[in-house]
Amino acid sequence: MTQATHTPALHAHPDAALHTPSDLGSTASRDISAALNGLLADAFALYLKTKNFHWHVSGPHFRDYHLLLDEQGDQLYAMTDPLAERVRKVGGTTLRSIGHIARQQRIKDNDAVYVTPEDMLAELREDNAALAGRLREAHAVCEEHRDIAAASLIENWLDETERRCWFLFEAGRR
Repeated sequence: MTQATHTPALHAHPDAALHTPSDLGSTASRDISAALNGLLADAFALYLKTKNFHWHVSGPHFRDYHLLLDEQGDQLYAMTDPLAERVRKVGGTTLRSIGHIARQQRIKDNDAVYVTPEDMLAELREDNAALAGRLREAHAVCEEHRDIAAASLIENWLDETERRCWFLFEAGRR
């Protein structure tokens, strides 16, 4: 086929150019993509909040909290590419912009000028606990559609998320 033959079809259905065949089927692709895109939006939102707190933490435990939040931000960011690539592998399309993330995220932003270190840790612990619940929900979707690869990734991220909750809890004890 020539370029001219492909062009009208691509303009009529531009998403057809991004279709990745998958043996999971169209329903599975839709459901898994939706679940993983929700996780991706939350991972980006929690990553940015964690980095915000990392950049703005102050007080006597500055060094410990600063390093802890940097490590946790790195873990969250490390989830993003595998999540997006998994969506593409199962035949879906993924997030395209900050605005798209904002429309899908369930983790609330924190734009406050000042947050106490104790409130930072507590808020991040709650957000990570919420993310753990959403990881479990997405895992169930993946199991339902027999997407073993995505379920396996989610299991590792769930363990990391629970570890972040634990560290934030312990670091925030009075």
